[in-house]
Amino acid sequence: MAERFDVLVIGSGPGGYVAAIRCAQLGMKVAIAERYATLGGTCLNVGCIPSKALLDVSEQYYRARTRFSLYGIEGGDGLQIHWNKSVEYKDKVVQRITSGVDFLMRKNKITVYHGHASFLSNEIVRIQSDDQSIDVQARHYIIATGSKPATLPNIPIDKKRIISSTEALSLTKIPSRIVVIGGGVIGVEMGSIFARLGTEVTIVEFQPRILPGMDDDISRELERQLKKLGITIHTRMGVQSAKVHARSVTIEAESLRGERQTFKAPLCLMAIGRRPYTDGLGLENTDVVLDPRKRIEVNEHLQTKVPHIFAIGDVIRGPMLAHKAEEEGIYVAEYIAGQKPHIHYHLIPTAVYTSPEVAAVGWTEKQLREKQIPFKAGTFNYRANGRAVASDHDHGFVKILADARTDEVLGVHIIGPKASELIHEAVVAMEFRASAEDIARICHAHPTYAEAVREASLDATDHRPIHM
Repeated sequence: MAERFDVLVIGSGPGGYVAAIRCAQLGMKVAIAERYATLGGTCLNVGCIPSKALLDVSEQYYRARTRFSLYGIEGGDGLQIHWNKSVEYKDKVVQRITSGVDFLMRKNKITVYHGHASFLSNEIVRIQSDDQSIDVQARHYIIATGSKPATLPNIPIDKKRIISSTEALSLTKIPSRIVVIGGGVIGVEMGSIFARLGTEVTIVEFQPRILPGMDDDISRELERQLKKLGITIHTRMGVQSAKVHARSVTIEAESLRGERQTFKAPLCLMAIGRRPYTDGLGLENTDVVLDPRKRIEVNEHLQTKVPHIFAIGDVIRGPMLAHKAEEEGIYVAEYIAGQKPHIHYHLIPTAVYTSPEVAAVGWTEKQLREKQIPFKAGTFNYRANGRAVASDHDHGFVKILADARTDEVLGVHIIGPKASELIHEAVVAMEFRASAEDIARICHAHPTYAEAVREASLDATDHRPIHM
């Protein structure tokens, strides 16, 4: 006899657990299935949260070693880092947040099943654990199983010498050297962690620049800052092979001009992106359709070909971002409840937690040119921002792109301190279709990093920034 629910959510990452909570808030009887022992998915366990914890650890250590003497605080070369304690700190952060998700499940009376969920048909899901098998029948299903690290066809991740970000976050010691394949978000973030800890880091990227999807000026500036950190960056270079030895791995790469180069290090981090985790879900027993990239096909309401089966997050089209999955989880819950929710996909922000941070929303200059939309650009450098100078975080700039005819803000790109926080002022403004002058006329507290956003807006209106 199958257990019955209004909604069964498969996967407990940010999209899944948020969808479950919102469904429960709307009065539905909800269950969630998670194949691993802890809730929270990749983001909370082996992704966003632990990586940000170690990014903060490495940044504190690096600044203590290289910048604290500027403030009259003695740190310098005698400073030591006890990596085992750093990893313990990361683990405590993860445990605290995943425990919070457990609490939220209990608070919202959501039934939690630990085990692998797979469809037996369009109507029934079986949840299999080591000690039991439970069949569940729900009025609605939400697939939120996320993604896994991608790899090159000829270079499998062996989790010893060739690792993914999952293994990199749990290394028992700081590596002397590491080669990072991929200069996207994961590659530059993980590269930053280890470079600040003293590791010799080399990034190999196939595209002409790192962060290839970001604004050109932003990626160029980040590359400049990462090189100052000591990271070696090779762009326009494709990795051909990897040979694993007892204590090292050798990477063979070739540039677009046919020049070959060899890299050797104790570790190679595969950071070329992620792929949808749709294997083993029993979708072949349903009418759900996958696209050629093994993403689940959905309509504008995130329904699959089976109307009562929905899919959200990394398993469907769009950027693989935790907050995108959360928005989709809320959307599906409210749609099931008969409401009329909305997601403005174009205004989902992106953040990169390097130092300096990077964040963006809306169109880039390149995209606007391709669309033949006339625009004007306003920029403001953090070197002229009082708070940035006072806190010794004065690298980077804010760029605002506005429609040349209407002054509506079309894109905002930030590299600098607190970029991941400041971008939300832009998101709010763009949701309400504000003009650059609208932002420029809002009073910003002084001294704050946010003043840089206002100054860039002033520059975009009629080139009248106050402090440049």
